[in-house]
Amino acid sequence: MFTLTEVASLNDIQPTYRILKPWWDVFMDYLGIVMLMLAIFSGTMQLTKDQVVCLPILEQTPEGPGGFFGPQQPESADGFWNKESAIGEQAAPLMAKRSPDSITPALHFTQPTTFGQHQPTGVRTKLDFQQYVFVNQMCYHVALPWYSKYFPYLALIHTIVLMVSSNFWFKYPKTSSKIEHFVSILGKCFESPWTTKALSETACEDSEENKQRLAGASSLLKHLSTSSEEGSPNQSAPELTKSGVTFSVEKLVSEVPSMTILDKKDGEQAKALFEKVRKFRAHVEDSDLIYRLYAIQTVIKTVKFILILCYTMTFVASIDFDHVCEPKIKHLTGYSKFHCTHNMAFMLKKLLVSYIAIVCVYGIICIYTLFWLFRRPLKEYSFEKVREESSFSDIPDVKNDFAFLLHMVDQYDQLYSKRFGVFLSEVSENKLREISLNHEWTFEKLRQHVTRNLQEKLELHLFMLSGVPDAVFDLTDLEILKLELIPEARITAKISQMINLQELHFYHCPAKVEQTAFIFLRDHLRCLHVKFTDVAEIPSWLYLLKNLRELYLFGNLNSENNKMIGLESLRDLRHLKILHLKSNLTKIPTNITDLSPHLIKLVIHNDGTKLLVLNSLKKMINLAELELHNCELERIPHAIFSLNNLQELDLKSNNIRSIEEVISFQHLKRLTCLKLWHNKIITIPLSISHIKNLELLYLSHNKLESLPSSLFTLLKLRYLDVSHNSIAVIPLEVGFLQNLQHFAITGNKIEVVPKQLFKCTKLRTLCLCHNSISSIPEKISQLTQLTHLELKGNCLDRLPAQLGQCCLLRRSCLVVEDHLFDSLPMEVKESINQESSVSFANGCKCLSEGR
Repeated sequence: MFTLTEVASLNDIQPTYRILKPWWDVFMDYLGIVMLMLAIFSGTMQLTKDQVVCLPILEQTPEGPGGFFGPQQPESADGFWNKESAIGEQAAPLMAKRSPDSITPALHFTQPTTFGQHQPTGVRTKLDFQQYVFVNQMCYHVALPWYSKYFPYLALIHTIVLMVSSNFWFKYPKTSSKIEHFVSILGKCFESPWTTKALSETACEDSEENKQRLAGASSLLKHLSTSSEEGSPNQSAPELTKSGVTFSVEKLVSEVPSMTILDKKDGEQAKALFEKVRKFRAHVEDSDLIYRLYAIQTVIKTVKFILILCYTMTFVASIDFDHVCEPKIKHLTGYSKFHCTHNMAFMLKKLLVSYIAIVCVYGIICIYTLFWLFRRPLKEYSFEKVREESSFSDIPDVKNDFAFLLHMVDQYDQLYSKRFGVFLSEVSENKLREISLNHEWTFEKLRQHVTRNLQEKLELHLFMLSGVPDAVFDLTDLEILKLELIPEARITAKISQMINLQELHFYHCPAKVEQTAFIFLRDHLRCLHVKFTDVAEIPSWLYLLKNLRELYLFGNLNSENNKMIGLESLRDLRHLKILHLKSNLTKIPTNITDLSPHLIKLVIHNDGTKLLVLNSLKKMINLAELELHNCELERIPHAIFSLNNLQELDLKSNNIRSIEEVISFQHLKRLTCLKLWHNKIITIPLSISHIKNLELLYLSHNKLESLPSSLFTLLKLRYLDVSHNSIAVIPLEVGFLQNLQHFAITGNKIEVVPKQLFKCTKLRTLCLCHNSISSIPEKISQLTQLTHLELKGNCLDRLPAQLGQCCLLRRSCLVVEDHLFDSLPMEVKESINQESSVSFANGCKCLSEGR
């Protein structure tokens, strides 16, 4: 037999699971324990006390003088026998062996009044002790109803089934793992210091305090707006609403400093909890297995209750004290009927009635549970109340098993779900990140990361942080701020302290700007770089930066997305001078022409996507510089010839093969720089001579085989680069270019350097590397202003000693093999190796880098 402890363990669950036990489950657990104790008590009583006692019912005198068991016993005249006359020599041994308890039930004693004496008398049965035991056992199995014998066992089985059904969802592997994980996370969220701080901060945000903050912020806005819009006090208001850009009251309130610093360990634990909650939600919300299993086990318990009630009520009447037994043992006892009594009948009947009453209560609770399960959708859970009571208005609603578990927790204590909701809020997570970030990135640490760039400007580059540390805005001397891969970049009102800030970089960093911070940026920011992969990363407020001078956009801006990015708002950038687009455009957005009155430089780097439509360029009449890189252009676009103010044209890395259209450049009187490098140009047309004002010409990395003599009629030419072509001869007319300062013909097939080249006495840079030149004329000495000379990769066997007369040439700017340099006379080498002045060295370095 099971002990009570062993059976009760079926109903035992881990203490941590109690938060998922609503009151009805707890009540049913206690009822199960009561039913279990009742069943065990009944079974114990039945095993130890249960029996029937039977006496034969006399039908007639047994045949023969002694019946089946010996001679006839003496009888009195009235048919009764007394004890003294009944006990003879044969009965004496049997009486000696029998105990009084075993004989007494078999004799029906009477109280005869004939003689006035009290002597035991009764019906003579002629059965011995073994026969009574045999008859009792036979009648126990034949006369008693089966329910009287097996009720305790059935009650025990039913109770075990109900207990197992109540807790099966805690034991089933596919649900127990999720439940265990949920309970573990819920407990940690409940006890986390971050939860306490977040909710306590919410409680401290009094409505009056919010009003005061809002009033203070509004007055600050009014003051800043008035100071920034001199003479136009009402102009800032409409600007804030253009292009759908709005600033909510919440952002104003958020400018007030919030929480205190968390302990570093607590902060790390809280961040880990946010990640666990996020992953658990994604895992559990995919299915409703826990909900379905709980509903099924509740239905099973209800059906079980109905089944128990139906058959128990039928058999309760069959439990009786008196029974008539007719076993087929007449050939053994001489009697066919027996009158039996069941000594446990009364007790069993009372226990059964108690069991039925408990089962009825259990069943009513099961029905209520079903009503609770199906009266409203438990696969949806809303944190609306939590959102109303706290500042975390972004707590999302959940569904499926996640929602069901939270409903179950609410039946235990609603505070659990409220504290758990803190870890579902992105606002809460961002606040935690902000606190941890500010704790880690102090002012001293940020100062160590400030550097000076090539333009000698103070620059700070922050990479892959969770946000922008508050201490950044205390670097008041910072000029350039670069933020890269920062998902929650927030520019606060403290940026107004950075009076020297002129340039901002947002690389894959969707920045949010508070309203007062926007007003500062609108008036002070001069240059903005935005790199993105999705148009949603482009901050909408950039279109309102009225004093912006330079805008750089790097990302997907093809024609399908042009409508989404709101380029039409560029018309508000009244002071924009430079627009740089690195994207994959198929046409130039027509709305860019809104910038035509003031745009000076337009750069489009198209990353290999063919730019088909350029007609809108015609309207950009004030454009001075135009760059169209990697646009797969095959010819020079005709729209360019309408840009009368164009000074520089760069068509690098296209597929241009012919440039016959250059004759049309004669109408562009201000064109001084033409860059056609990295194309597939085969020949230079004679009409190139019509571009009289051309000063810089880039034709490197093409397929040129010769240089026309008309090229050298461009007397204003100062810079000529024809490197990396297939040119074999330098025309003698090169000497006409008296203003030429830079000549590069590296990587061609030149064998002879004409002496006429050295008539270009203003040459400062001469690049002749990687050709087939066998000698350098001595007239190189005429290049008295030469500062940079490249001769490496030729067929030279010596260098002319006249190099010593190029008094500005130094060894660091002479690119030649060492053995050739060593072949120079000692005095020439010493002259070239002399220390140069600082200014000259810097100039040489710049020339090298420009090349």
